[in-house]
Amino acid sequence: MIRKLAFFSLAAGLATIAYSQEQEEPPEVVGGSVRSAQTIAVPAMPTTGGAAGNLGRQISEVIASDLRSTGSFLPLGPGGIPTYSFEQAGSPTYPEWRNSGAGALVSGYVEPRPDGRMTVACILHDVTAGRQLASQGFVVAADDWRRAAHKCADLVYSRLTGEQPFLDTRIVYVAETGPKTNRVKRIALMDSDGSNLRYLTPGRTTVTMPRFSPRGDRLVYTGTLARKPRVFVLDVASGRERLLVPGGAVTFAPRFSPDGRNIVFSWARNGNTDIYVVDANGGTPRRLTSAPGADTSPSYSPDGSRIVFESERSGTQQLYVMDSGGGGQRRISFGNGRYASPVWSPRGDLIAFTRIAGSFNIGVMNAGGGATRILTDGWQDEGPSWAPNGQFVLFHRTQRGSGNATLHAVHISGGPARRIPTPQGGSDPSWSPLKN
Repeated sequence: MIRKLAFFSLAAGLATIAYSQEQEEPPEVVGGSVRSAQTIAVPAMPTTGGAAGNLGRQISEVIASDLRSTGSFLPLGPGGIPTYSFEQAGSPTYPEWRNSGAGALVSGYVEPRPDGRMTVACILHDVTAGRQLASQGFVVAADDWRRAAHKCADLVYSRLTGEQPFLDTRIVYVAETGPKTNRVKRIALMDSDGSNLRYLTPGRTTVTMPRFSPRGDRLVYTGTLARKPRVFVLDVASGRERLLVPGGAVTFAPRFSPDGRNIVFSWARNGNTDIYVVDANGGTPRRLTSAPGADTSPSYSPDGSRIVFESERSGTQQLYVMDSGGGGQRRISFGNGRYASPVWSPRGDLIAFTRIAGSFNIGVMNAGGGATRILTDGWQDEGPSWAPNGQFVLFHRTQRGSGNATLHAVHISGGPARRIPTPQGGSDPSWSPLKN
């Protein structure tokens, strides 16, 4: 558990519209654009009281890496730039930092506490104006210092971009090892920068599509049982799992409702696949769709009132929206190619999807349909998942002829996709909510 301390200076201490074919429009491709980035200095933090002297530098390295990953900043340091003293953390010599070319500065310090934990102070400065913009302190366990760095990076990102934080989060995905004909797939969990990796399933059965609960404490995923796809619910802390729908039902593509009380999923029965919803603790599933053709990949809107899903009812794979009770079903995708794996943005304004038109690419459209933009230009990019602030889309990419998938993230305005480091191949990523 991390505890935040608000403080102001070091002297004070740490204190519904149905679209028709006539409304079809060609998608805008924005995958090649590049956003401007702000130069920001992130020197090594001083460490007081005999704590490991290198820790301040390590924390600054994580902060700089986090800020660089957003595409909004060009960090200077911590290597190759001056450091500062503990006393200068709150009152830096602004002219010297202006000469470095930085428009902003992240300072702070690391201080051990009598109880064995440590305080990490984080201070953001406007170098051009010569004033503090924000400051906060975090109390963490000694082995949880990376989390304090992520929280500091979130403070800087939010203050300078005006966007909600997203760096103190985790990513769950399917870790893939071994040859393509005998691949082992395990559910893996890691911080959003790829650190603190651990495996949640042993790899004895194939797993796909792990998805976080709204609180991040549970996962739903599709595993195999008696050689059939089945939906499981897994407790992240204990590792305990249970079958969602007892019996021999073929179930897959699960996702939690925004309040965590229900799970919506696909059920293949009697020669057709439809979407059902069931209490997250179990019970009798309730059918939401009944049209001919496979209905799958359901995803709730943030307020829980609607569900977007993909369906073949028109003869081709397209996106549809319905009320959470199953009423008002209407098609929202009409562009060239097929549309799959839709996910509603946390902000409610956009839907991310995989478009299949020769290649597989990630795109976004308005929640009611239209204004389609294709964000990536890979050969096989699929499986989108939103960052909790609705500004980035996570997905997996397979290079032509490789057979190996890797994780990437792209901003909703486009630009180069950033590779998310994993020690092996990875697919089906899902971004967690912010940690508490």
